[in-house]
Amino acid sequence: MNLKINLLKIAFSIGFVFLFCGTSVAQKDTTRVLFVGNSFTYFYNLSQVVTSMAKTQDVVIETRQSTVGGSNLGQHWKSEKGTVTRKMLEDHQWDYVVFNNHSRSAIDTPEDFMDYSKKFVDLVRQKGAEPIFMMTWGYKSNPLMQPEITRMYKKLCKATKSDYVPCGPLFAEARKWRPDLNLFDDDKHPSKNGTYLLGLAFFKYFTNKSTAKIPKRLTTKDINGEKLYLIFMDQTDADFLQQLVDEYNFKTKK
Repeated sequence: MNLKINLLKIAFSIGFVFLFCGTSVAQKDTTRVLFVGNSFTYFYNLSQVVTSMAKTQDVVIETRQSTVGGSNLGQHWKSEKGTVTRKMLEDHQWDYVVFNNHSRSAIDTPEDFMDYSKKFVDLVRQKGAEPIFMMTWGYKSNPLMQPEITRMYKKLCKATKSDYVPCGPLFAEARKWRPDLNLFDDDKHPSKNGTYLLGLAFFKYFTNKSTAKIPKRLTTKDINGEKLYLIFMDQTDADFLQQLVDEYNFKTKK
C-alpha cells in the first residue's frame, strides 16, 4: 500500500513538473506588444491584424493599442488629447512597444520628434520592454516626403540603439512596382492593402518567418466569441505584398 501511495506521489510530482514547464514555455512563447500612435495604426486595426496573421502561423503575439487620431508622441507623453499610453506602460507588462509618431513630425518638428521619442525609449526600457519605431510613409500626393522621414528615423534609431520597421520604404517599393495597387484610404491613411502590407512587415519583424502562407482573409473574434473579419484581400495582391516583404532586407528581432 505504501509503495502504491509513493508511486502515485511520484507520478503526481512528475505531472506537476510537466504542467509547470508547459505553462512556462507557453508564457515564454507569447510576445506582448503595445502599439502606440494615431490613425496610421488604428486604420483597419493594425494591431489585431498582426495578432491574426501570427495566429494563422501558430505564433502567439498578443497586442493592444494606445491610439488617438492626429496625435504625436509629445501628446502621448503629456497624456494630452485623451491618450493613456503612460498609464498602459505602468499598468501592464510588455515585451515590445511600437511607436507611430505623427506623420509629419519628423519633417515639421524634428526636435520634438527626437526629444519625446528618446523619453519614451528610456521609459520603455525601464519597464523591461524594447521600443520599436514604425517608420511612416510619404503621402499619396507627396512621395517626396519619404527621404527625410527615413533619414530622421534612422538618426533616431542610431542614437537610441532602437530598431525600426521600414513601413514607409515598403510603401514606396510597392508603389514603384505596382502603381495600380491602392495603398491609401485617402491621401495619407492606409487602405486594407496598406494595412495588410504593414501587418506583414511587423509579422516578419517579430518572427523572422516567411509571410508566404498568411491567408488573404484575416479574422478575429468579437466580444461574443463569434468570427469577425478584419481584411479581405485579392489573392494576387496578397501574393505580391508577401513576396515584397519577404524579399525586402530589414532587421528583425530574431
